[in-house]
Amino acid sequence: MSEAATVADPSSVEGAILASFAAAERRESPYVNWRVFDLFPDATARALVELPFHAIELQGVSGRRELHNDQRSYFAGEVLDQHPAAREVAEAFQSPRIVEAIMAQTGAKLVGSYLRIEYAIDVSGFWLEPHTDLGVKTYTMLYQLGLPGQEDLGTDVYANRETWIERVPFGWNSAFVFVPSDKTWHGFEARKLHAPRRSVIINYVTDEWRAREQLAFPNEPVRGL
Repeated sequence: MSEAATVADPSSVEGAILASFAAAERRESPYVNWRVFDLFPDATARALVELPFHAIELQGVSGRRELHNDQRSYFAGEVLDQHPAAREVAEAFQSPRIVEAIMAQTGAKLVGSYLRIEYAIDVSGFWLEPHTDLGVKTYTMLYQLGLPGQEDLGTDVYANRETWIERVPFGWNSAFVFVPSDKTWHGFEARKLHAPRRSVIINYVTDEWRAREQLAFPNEPVRGL
């Protein structure tokens, strides 16, 4: 089956996102965050897990994703033309209906910001130091494509840089969401990855974001209804 044949129609993608937001689990500690389930239609999720991107060659260096900027993959430019699933997701999160729903749910200020979507494939040796995403990011969704046996590969949540609180279960077609602040500490403790860990990092960023080639629609700031 071709990749194109596995992708859901745009209205069903938006509908699934809105339904998942409506059913999201809100948590107040150690900072406000949301756990989202069944984010996309299953056809879209299956198409995403099959995207032919490559894991970063860490060469013993990890701790921050930007250490390997030259190898990172984004739903931008030619990728949107080559992979229907990437375009489906990008167009959904560019949609005023979805933007409006995110703002209503989280209070994030998104109008005038830009959509940035990174596709990550992590392998053993990967880890991330605790960080907050505070700065030019106005919204963070860590979307998970967890396969059976990968439940322990979720994001680690901290009360501060030094105090670990919990690990988000790395589920299939699920996501961990927060609005960046000086309290939104998260990272990834080093652990054995027996199979590649696939995730999609969805951010909205301000106009100050310099790497415009990473943006899904670099000339189109998002808008609400």
